[in-house]
Amino acid sequence: MSPGTARAGTRRLRLDIGYDGTGFHGWAAQPGLRTVEGELARWIGRLARLGTDAELTVAGRTDAGVHARGQVAHVDLPAGVAPEALAHRLRRVLPPDLVVHRIVGAPAGFDARFAALWRRYVYRLWDERSRPDPLMRGHVTAVGGVLDTAAMTGAGARLLGLRDFAAFCRRREGATTIRTLLECTAVRADDPCGTVELTVRADAFCHSMVRSLTGALVAVGTGRRPPEWIDEVAASTRRHGGVTVMPPGGLCLEEVGYPDEGALAERADRARAVRTLPPDDCCTTEG
Repeated sequence: MSPGTARAGTRRLRLDIGYDGTGFHGWAAQPGLRTVEGELARWIGRLARLGTDAELTVAGRTDAGVHARGQVAHVDLPAGVAPEALAHRLRRVLPPDLVVHRIVGAPAGFDARFAALWRRYVYRLWDERSRPDPLMRGHVTAVGGVLDTAAMTGAGARLLGLRDFAAFCRRREGATTIRTLLECTAVRADDPCGTVELTVRADAFCHSMVRSLTGALVAVGTGRRPPEWIDEVAASTRRHGGVTVMPPGGLCLEEVGYPDEGALAERADRARAVRTLPPDDCCTTEG
């Protein structure tokens, strides 16, 4: 079966999902633990009368405690299942910290994971210039000192492009840490709290990469590290011990980008290929 093709007798549906990650042990289903995938798979299986949990494919597996506004998944269900009716019924049974915004028929070639062009995360921070709102405390991380957003953005710019992000990732056996970082910028939001928002967008992310990038940029933003320190970190071929992995509560998956319908299958095929760096790439590290 080719990428983006539903099984015989089924129809591929796209789900747009949001959740407060505080009460979940991440996206991926795990025995005995409450997860986003576990809740959705169980309820979709029941409502679609599958006799078992549904099998979902997600754009990005968020870690325990990480939130999402714009998560995307797909599921192959019997062709007779009406997406609008399923979405309506899910809204009635899902817990209040999990919502399916919409369910639609997926176009040919759509694969929630492999057809995605990029994922955009925002990490939200309060510093000594902020005025914290207790109602938002589960979605923002407080740090000491005052964050220099220009310094953070400048340091983030040093990491843009195709490179090995091993220094910022928790390595997994058989998984590559080569990614293309498309955006890494920090701004102080125009909100009553003075929240600092770090936006990170890439073709894909490896485990704990965004939280590690945030920790490194916070060190620069508070003046504890010079901007050039980022170059030293990035040159490491293994997880860098000087980088703090920030708590999950400040992180939110905001959006997933996909190509036009005609390019979905091609994108999925390309994304399935193992990432490598060109031999003369400026970001290649040795040793």
